[in-house]
Amino acid sequence: MNPWPDLRPILKGFQWAIVGGVATRAYMPERTTKDLDIVVHEKDGAEVIKILEQAGYRVVSKLAIPGYLMLSPDGTELDVIFGKCRWLKEALAHTKQDPAGYPVIGLPYLILMKMSAQRTRDMGDLGTLLGWASDTDLDEVRAVVQKYTPEDLEDLEALIFLGKKEQEIPPLEADEEG
Repeated sequence: MNPWPDLRPILKGFQWAIVGGVATRAYMPERTTKDLDIVVHEKDGAEVIKILEQAGYRVVSKLAIPGYLMLSPDGTELDVIFGKCRWLKEALAHTKQDPAGYPVIGLPYLILMKMSAQRTRDMGDLGTLLGWASDTDLDEVRAVVQKYTPEDLEDLEALIFLGKKEQEIPPLEADEEG
């Protein structure tokens, strides 16, 4: 498991959660990623940036979405995303913990974020996340998608099917002749 900066003492008093690649380790085997992504309420964004700067983080640039790329004192990239999705309040009120004890966004909301991002890496994560999910977790994902983006339900079911199929594929064995 990769060590990431512990933002819990710095961001105490704010609602926030880890999202992106690091959040996936709460739901599937950890994958490599170069940065730590967090989401905070848009209304808290400026104050969070100020507090992180006071803790030695520095702003590098704005993100393509509302938020900033920052560098930690040790050089770790931190994307601070200013969230304003209508489901964000609910998601931040019900965070989960990853294996290191950090607050991560719940699986249904991580699925919503990755489905809306539509990047290749996110599509791969979706298949793996959904393939590893229990039937109970999948029911929760379906309920949240139904509530917030019902137009994505058909795509969700296709991703669940592909993710489950991916879990059934045995690992490739070395060619006996080669």
